[in-house]
Amino acid sequence: MEKSYKLLIVEDEPDLCEILQFNLESEGYTVDIANSAEEALTKNLAQYDLLLLDVMMGQMSGFKLAQLLKSKPETKHIPIIFLTARVTENDVLTGFNTGADDYILKPFSIKVVAARIKAVLSRTRSGNAQSNELVRFETMEIDLNAKQVSIAGKSIELTKTEFELLALFVQNPTKVFSRESILTQVWTEDVYVTDRTVDVHITRLRKKIEPYGKNIVTRSGYGYCFL
Repeated sequence: MEKSYKLLIVEDEPDLCEILQFNLESEGYTVDIANSAEEALTKNLAQYDLLLLDVMMGQMSGFKLAQLLKSKPETKHIPIIFLTARVTENDVLTGFNTGADDYILKPFSIKVVAARIKAVLSRTRSGNAQSNELVRFETMEIDLNAKQVSIAGKSIELTKTEFELLALFVQNPTKVFSRESILTQVWTEDVYVTDRTVDVHITRLRKKIEPYGKNIVTRSGYGYCFL
């Protein structure tokens, strides 16, 4: 396995959790367990590469948890597989309509679960490999392919220059860029601009990306960096 993918099992049957955890760790995964949706929400869910969710659990169902995760910018990209005894066509459709990547019916073979996990991870990772495409900072997402920026799920309208500036900073956190360096990397050679032009564009960019404008820091005598 190329990397140790980190999985979270959200299931209220401890014995099943133990079996899944043992077998999936044998496959090379790092596996955590939560015995309810409420317990899962106490964890930093953005750290996981894939979630295995039971449907019928306590007060909050797996469907509800999935809907919640898909509504948050920091977790909406995480693939979800439902493990459930809910077998009606409506249940399956509900699962996929919440954004699930697969739906496995109980009882199931551990080998089948492992194979389906591998397939989903392979599919989602290859789908994301078109570039170093999606750059995230907290709730801000920069899509380098589509040239789009969103904050907490809300699209932010930037000019081409503003987008290039933001991408440069966020892809190189803590690196200090002089105004001269910014000019050569963001503006084309046939366009005449001054150091003051850089300052004006950064001032505008800061306003547009609130509350993250303060993260573009001025280093007196040196230039700018993103912290």
